[in-house]
Amino acid sequence: MKTQEETLKRPPVVAVLGHVDHGKTSLLDAIRKTNIQAKEVGGITQRIGASVVKTDSGRDVVFIDTPGHAAFSKMRSCGVSASDIAILVVAADDGVMPQTKESIEYIRETNTPFIVAITKVDLPSAKVDVVKMQLSKEEILLEGEGGDTPFILVSSKTGQGIKELLDVILLLWDLDDRGLVNNGGLKAVVVETSLTKAGPSVSVVVKEGVLRLKQEIFAGTEKARVRGLIDAYGKPVSEVRAGYPALILGFEKLPPVGCLVCDKILSSSVVQNSLEDRYHLSSQKKSKLNAIFKAESQGALEAVLSSIPEGVSVIDFGVGEVTKNDILLAKSTDSFIFTFGVKLRSEVVKLSEAEGVKIENFEIIYRLVERIEEILSKNEEKILGKAQILAEFPFEDKRVAGCKVLFGEISKNDRLLLKRGENVLGEVRVLSLKKQKSEVDKVTQGEEFGILFVPQLDFKVQDVLVLVAPASNLDGK
Repeated sequence: MKTQEETLKRPPVVAVLGHVDHGKTSLLDAIRKTNIQAKEVGGITQRIGASVVKTDSGRDVVFIDTPGHAAFSKMRSCGVSASDIAILVVAADDGVMPQTKESIEYIRETNTPFIVAITKVDLPSAKVDVVKMQLSKEEILLEGEGGDTPFILVSSKTGQGIKELLDVILLLWDLDDRGLVNNGGLKAVVVETSLTKAGPSVSVVVKEGVLRLKQEIFAGTEKARVRGLIDAYGKPVSEVRAGYPALILGFEKLPPVGCLVCDKILSSSVVQNSLEDRYHLSSQKKSKLNAIFKAESQGALEAVLSSIPEGVSVIDFGVGEVTKNDILLAKSTDSFIFTFGVKLRSEVVKLSEAEGVKIENFEIIYRLVERIEEILSKNEEKILGKAQILAEFPFEDKRVAGCKVLFGEISKNDRLLLKRGENVLGEVRVLSLKKQKSEVDKVTQGEEFGILFVPQLDFKVQDVLVLVAPASNLDGK
């Protein structure tokens, strides 16, 4: 016969998922009676946060607010892995969208019980029946619609459906055979990491066992002794029980988001790859922009790195503030420094200005991506003329290239790039242009001509000569 302690269940851990701007944070605001959304820059939750909500019946429910923006798919998948139950949020005025479908896939992959919350039902544009039909196309059949997936109509503005949602969460959890309190080993899931004044801080949700102060713990390849524990209310505590979130101080290096924290070393097969394994430094072969990235947390850093457009060479990246070494590295590699949610110290700003290093800080990820794309577009070669070398002729002690203009035009005294395939052999200046033995000032598309240029680079037939717009004209002005 089981004792009362052995039959007790920890609180359920609930992840809130869905498309950007479908009301996930507003829903949590209504549940927690707080105003987290007003604190979120741009209205987009950009880090995983965990909070404890006490229901009217006196029971606790732990919520993980996972980001909905497309760039945060890694963090969304981590949120589901850490959770017992998922709430799939779908806006009644917008329906099933790309991140809705991604969230559905994560729920299915982890076999997580879930509830559909159809939000914004108070709006005149709400079309609940359309949402139900769209969900059925994704093979999600709701209760009363031929399936057994529970759903709640919710309005964060009026409070409609909030109590019913909490009741359904607890009902699902009571029917679940997981979560019995036991005295076994520690298992917690890393949901976020960051560098603070107190050192590396690691946010976790305890799934099994008890996390204690001064305990020796392991996370991925990292080992730590817990020297500080902060609970969901921001208070220092000596232990955190199963089902509750905590902030751990004591790690020397940040473990990967999504990895397990245990009180014993895990086998190497379950240790996740580090960021360095997944994002190869300087891996872009056709780089148009060198960049160094710094972010306030590892989850945010992963999201930034996963959003980098093609053509960017990642010289370095890290969590925390920009340092003197970052500035010197950027100068030596001709790199931009992009920061996400990181405050810049005045001495760092002064050093960057003195060294001519560009630092750009962002609080919204898609603004950072848009800026990189803008820089890449300005760095693209704007070709004004292009000619292919078809033959070569000797002229005194020099070589003349017989060419044909493929497009645009080429003029005397132009500076051209001599290219062989994708490789630039060097820059040359036009000394003479001849068409049918007559000296000309320029040649245009379709015309054949002879060209003498300096320096006399070792050109070959099939090489091309390219006239590129000066850097000052790359912005189209």
